[in-house]
Amino acid sequence: MAESFEPFDLITMGRIGVDIYPLQTGVPLPEVETFGKFLGGSATNVAVAAARRGRSAAVISRTGRDPFGTYVHKALKEFGVDDRWVTPVDDYPTPVTFCEIFPPDDFPLYFYRQPKAPDLEIRTEELDLGAVRAARIFWITGTGLSEEPSRSAHFAALEARAKADITVFDLDWRPMFWRNPDEARAHYAEALRHVTVAVGNLDECEVATGVREPRACAQALLDAGVELAVVKQGPKGVLAVHRDGTTAEVPPVPVEVVNGLGAGDAFGGSLCHGLLAGWELEKVMRHANAAGAIVASRLACSSAMPTSEEVEQLLARG
Repeated sequence: MAESFEPFDLITMGRIGVDIYPLQTGVPLPEVETFGKFLGGSATNVAVAAARRGRSAAVISRTGRDPFGTYVHKALKEFGVDDRWVTPVDDYPTPVTFCEIFPPDDFPLYFYRQPKAPDLEIRTEELDLGAVRAARIFWITGTGLSEEPSRSAHFAALEARAKADITVFDLDWRPMFWRNPDEARAHYAEALRHVTVAVGNLDECEVATGVREPRACAQALLDAGVELAVVKQGPKGVLAVHRDGTTAEVPPVPVEVVNGLGAGDAFGGSLCHGLLAGWELEKVMRHANAAGAIVASRLACSSAMPTSEEVEQLLARG
């Protein structure tokens, strides 16, 4: 029986794990001597980012039954993110991810998710579909579609959701998790039929739509069924196009980049916050860009997510 609770502002579904990041920048991984341990995983970081903005958030995911899994639960609670739907898997270890940090724009990632990540063992029969339907925003990522039983669970959640309120698909293209882009595109196309918002950078939009020019990407996403297409253009900022014709194209906020990883997740959490607040599209994008910039100026991901006050301060400085 489902638990009784107030609907969450945001429920995310997807990757969870531990980021092991160098505490030295500009140093190749074989030469790094000190590391920090942080909560990680894109869907998880988005929930943390929204919680830092004062939103109630929960994650649907799975960990290994191991010390890193214990750490994940502890970190979620410390960030104020509900962990009731993060469950253990006996057969697979909690994933860890290493990175190298070469500012301003080179941050290689090394995923340790073999033989299989527990977050790809999310199962349909374990979902609280009532909670998924009730959430003000439900957020999924492309990685969750890459393997079974996670893929079927994601589609079951989307069908139960039936485009209620705001349903977001973070395109989240990670080529190492797929056999080829064509395989991903077929599943992405099906997911786009069930969501109201699609978010991705140019590489991710190209995988989803087959086109790369930003406005063509946005139109292709709208044609695929979404109400709002958000196309991140890197140094050119972000383009957002709504089905009603509203368009916002906002330049990035200049900062000294320390680690670009996690900036997109901060953007996502702030996007959720702005959509829930009912802001005009341009304001939503300006705040999301600023949140991403703040995280890019810091070392970590989850623990670097900004508060609303920090975002407002950055925007006030112009």
